[in-house]
Amino acid sequence: MAAGTLRRANAERLYARALIIIIAPMVLLQSVLTFVFLERHWQTVTHRLSTGTVQNIGMLIDMYEELPSKRNADTLTENAAKNLGLRVRFAPGEDLPEVRTKPFFDLLDSTLSDELERRIGRPFWIDTVGRSDFVDIRIKLDNAIMHVLARRSQTYASNSHIFIVWMLGTSVVLLTVAILFLRNQIRPILRLAHAAESFGKGRPMPSDFKPRGAREVRQAAHAFVEMRDRIERHVEQRTLMLAGVSHDLRTILTRFRLQLAMLEEGPELDAMRADVDEMQAMLEDYMAFAKGDSGEAISSVDIGEILGEVSSQAHGGKGGLEGKTVEVRIKNAPLVVRVRRHAFKRAIANLVNNAARFADTVRITAGKTDGLLTIEVEDDGPGVPEDERELVFRPFYRTDHARNQDSGSTGLGLAITRDITRIHGGDITLDQSSLGGLKAVLKVPV
Repeated sequence: MAAGTLRRANAERLYARALIIIIAPMVLLQSVLTFVFLERHWQTVTHRLSTGTVQNIGMLIDMYEELPSKRNADTLTENAAKNLGLRVRFAPGEDLPEVRTKPFFDLLDSTLSDELERRIGRPFWIDTVGRSDFVDIRIKLDNAIMHVLARRSQTYASNSHIFIVWMLGTSVVLLTVAILFLRNQIRPILRLAHAAESFGKGRPMPSDFKPRGAREVRQAAHAFVEMRDRIERHVEQRTLMLAGVSHDLRTILTRFRLQLAMLEEGPELDAMRADVDEMQAMLEDYMAFAKGDSGEAISSVDIGEILGEVSSQAHGGKGGLEGKTVEVRIKNAPLVVRVRRHAFKRAIANLVNNAARFADTVRITAGKTDGLLTIEVEDDGPGVPEDERELVFRPFYRTDHARNQDSGSTGLGLAITRDITRIHGGDITLDQSSLGGLKAVLKVPV
């Protein structure tokens, strides 16, 4: 299971796929050449060498049988060693050894046996197995056993290892060059991917990032840099515009407060002040949602500290949340990650406040596994219908459920939370809680 997963993961990488594209044709070519060499050249040469050796043995047998004397046998032995390169000995009265099982894949044994049967036609025994440089051939004559020791190179194409060494050597050299070349070609793509990932998580790109590599890679890098600059200009322009709008609206609200301060106290005045306060809160929420808190710098933050602050605010009764139970559970503490502290705290606070408005118990669980920071906020409230769990992230969306009938809510809390989470490169989803209510799962890569 693990090996299969590893193979699939490697095959999904561009570097691995490029290597496969190079290695597969090379292996196929080498396999075809090896097959052709072994089946054509190697077998043909072995057959011809075996045929020549058997023909020499046949000639010696004919000469021995014509003059079967000891002097003639010594002469044949001397001439065979001098002119034919064969060590020949005639042993009268001997018998052939027991027949051995033939090797299944031994080309020399099968070829030499076939030639002896076809050209000599006498009982024989051969030994081609082992690391000896000689092949032992014994042939039964009428009154003796003929011993022949022939060099393996005389009967067998024994230089095939040279071909294999050259084949493997050139393959290793070519693969080394290909791997080094591919590594240099893949590196600019990986740098571009890392830069895009950092930008997607709201982090600054590496300071040494520059378009490099092949023309197509440089074009993609230039396009990415231009896209990043356009996005940053757009965000900057929108932030400046919203800052101006926020300033103007706050000025008007300040006038309202000054005018209300000059009026006589009364029930109507208290209602007007409450309306102004609500307008101020709504304005802050609108500005926060529009800005997305993307201007804040990233720093190392203790998530446990943030959750503790959010829990203290809920216990302190901010926003009418007094009397609520907020549990905080942190796995593998201390949990330190790099995020935008104030923005991230706002996202968590929105989830906790949203849960505490409609529930008596809120449970917050935080942990980090597989490069992801996961924060779960569960409650025992009425929950949200499954078909509306994605819709509630829309700005100003309200359902008929009692969970969204709170008059103090602007309908932007979950939208702001998701916006902040996505600025950090993560996302947030809703599910059924084990407490019976709603569970919000926030995941951010770290």
